[in-house]
Amino acid sequence: MQRGYNATQLNSTQLNSTQLNSTQLRRILIVLDQYDGENNGTTMTARRLAEGLRNVGYEVKIVSTGKEAPDKFVVPPLTMPSFMRNIISAQGMIIAGSDKETLRKAIKWANLVHFVMPFFLSNAGVKIARELGVPHTAAFHVQPQNITYSIGMGTAKLPNAFLYNLMRDHFFKYFRRIHCPSRFIAHQLEEHGYTAQCYVISNGVDPHFRYIKAEKPTELQDRLVILMIGRLSKEKRQDLLMEAAKLSRYANRIQLIFAGKGPLKKQYQKQGTALPHQPIFTFCTQAELITIISYADLYVHTADAEIEAIACIEAFSCGLVPVIANSDQSATPQFALDDRSLFEAGNARALAEKIDYWFDHPEERKAQEIRYAEYGKEFNHARCVAQMVRMFEEEMADPFYGSRE
Repeated sequence: MQRGYNATQLNSTQLNSTQLNSTQLRRILIVLDQYDGENNGTTMTARRLAEGLRNVGYEVKIVSTGKEAPDKFVVPPLTMPSFMRNIISAQGMIIAGSDKETLRKAIKWANLVHFVMPFFLSNAGVKIARELGVPHTAAFHVQPQNITYSIGMGTAKLPNAFLYNLMRDHFFKYFRRIHCPSRFIAHQLEEHGYTAQCYVISNGVDPHFRYIKAEKPTELQDRLVILMIGRLSKEKRQDLLMEAAKLSRYANRIQLIFAGKGPLKKQYQKQGTALPHQPIFTFCTQAELITIISYADLYVHTADAEIEAIACIEAFSCGLVPVIANSDQSATPQFALDDRSLFEAGNARALAEKIDYWFDHPEERKAQEIRYAEYGKEFNHARCVAQMVRMFEEEMADPFYGSRE
């Protein structure tokens, strides 16, 4: 195991030198609990990574639950009591069982295995990869607060530290290289004693998310549309945006749109009845989401805990000015170009003031839209795939594995 923290962030010169050796086809296996559908950010990240790797010449196969497919090894969901399955399903997730026979067959095929989630399937898989001597990397996509906020302990230090340590000691200790979607989460791993080399690489934005503006639907023509994208769960704090909308001087014109699903939908729908205009809750395709972004007036991201918030990047890449909670447990504040796009986390009055500022200054908002759209180009998905390629190639070339045919 490599000792010492090193958060690697590759520059453009390094990216240009990262090329797939055309004389040797690389076979990458991606392991995660859920791959079908578009119902959560981690699934979409994995699907885009697989597509991007294929575009640069890799052969990619998947180990996951769901439907049979030509490039997929299917494993069954984890057997669990129905009440637990319902809780997990409400989060838009499936937990896979550890099908060791399928994992062994898949890992024998691969030149490298990339594990996306730290649960039962991946825990079994990394042990098999080590046994077979197959290079393996991991991604850090599960923030402890995703779990602790659900049980009312999101801000408590001890439970979060316990989960960081649990994942370190039972899973991440087996890796020399970990993909971190933000420098924030790389620092969190350092603070909690992770010893692998951390590669700070954005999950990247699909090229369809680019500057675009469109007319609002007829029924929204006279309203100021504020969009928030994300799972409807406690740590995302959609409740705070509803409080702020009520406090805004523009309350009678504000139309909130929440794009996402989750366990708090009914609670939030009830809270929304106190607003002049009932919030719209939707779960939509990428194309439908881009349409909403194109006519929205402002994007708000209230989450207290976030590893990267690719949804926020997608929104401002399309030219939608963000207002972001300045939480010390979130990576998202890094995207604010200045303080006008930040508010004190958890403070509805402070958020309302920032909302009012942008609606008071429409010309400033239009100018800032262009700046954010330009900034969004830095998160081009092809660039991020090239960074992932470098991490994979370095892992496969690591002397740890000795000479492998």
